[in-house]
Amino acid sequence: MFVSPAYAQAGDAGSAFVSFLPLILIFLIMWFLLIRPQQKKLKEHRAMVDALRRGDQVITQGGMIGKITKVKEDGELEVEISQGVKVRILRHTITGVVSKSEPAAES
Repeated sequence: MFVSPAYAQAGDAGSAFVSFLPLILIFLIMWFLLIRPQQKKLKEHRAMVDALRRGDQVITQGGMIGKITKVKEDGELEVEISQGVKVRILRHTITGVVSKSEPAAES
């Protein structure tokens, strides 16, 4: 009538794996649907920011469109947003490049 506690808790290693299988599958689905695409997007943004140079027309996170006039080494850019109006912005706040400048011809 009563089941002994040792018998009720007895199980094999296969059943332990089967009980963790849904958790493992959920993690894999989350990896491929959320984490991996986010890492890819971050890598592309980092490459775009590293490739910025003088003369590029860019869009900032604040929505301003301007032309890069100076690239500084400490993570700052000087962007001209209007004739004679220059602002300093951080490099990582650039969200997109509208037009790339042509590389200077070496003579």
